[in-house]
Amino acid sequence: MAMREILLLQPVDKLGGEGDRVRVRAGFARNYLVPGKKALAFTAANQRQIDALVRRREERERQERERAEEIAAKLRDLRIVVRVRTGEQGKLFGSVTGPNLLEELAGAGFSIPREQLLLEHPLKTLGQHRVELRLHRDVRADLAVEIVSENPVVA
Repeated sequence: MAMREILLLQPVDKLGGEGDRVRVRAGFARNYLVPGKKALAFTAANQRQIDALVRRREERERQERERAEEIAAKLRDLRIVVRVRTGEQGKLFGSVTGPNLLEELAGAGFSIPREQLLLEHPLKTLGQHRVELRLHRDVRADLAVEIVSENPVVA
């Protein structure tokens, strides 16, 4: 199987970021990466262009990390309160899912992509919960979530 060494000009999922030198199948490079201006064939002449790309990439990643750290600092002080309908014994009708939490975050002024919310299972009980957010490869934040009943049980 013919392999080809290329230099990536922009990030390609599951392959690498701009400036990376990778080996791919020749057909993938010839039919997709090079015509789509996502990569160049690896030559010594292209190395200077790639060095400039790497510097831009490092600067962009530094800015993204700083932005993520700022958001994480703001989220530390934030507590999301989700009001849900419950039955007579305080049992939830349904559950609180990722989209519900993202909607509450949007209401608080945070635009967080769905992929950054690390919620393994929907929240199905009243009370305090911690939900992890991965804001950047190196930055994580905990979100305090309180689930309360719209119709509290009167004893």
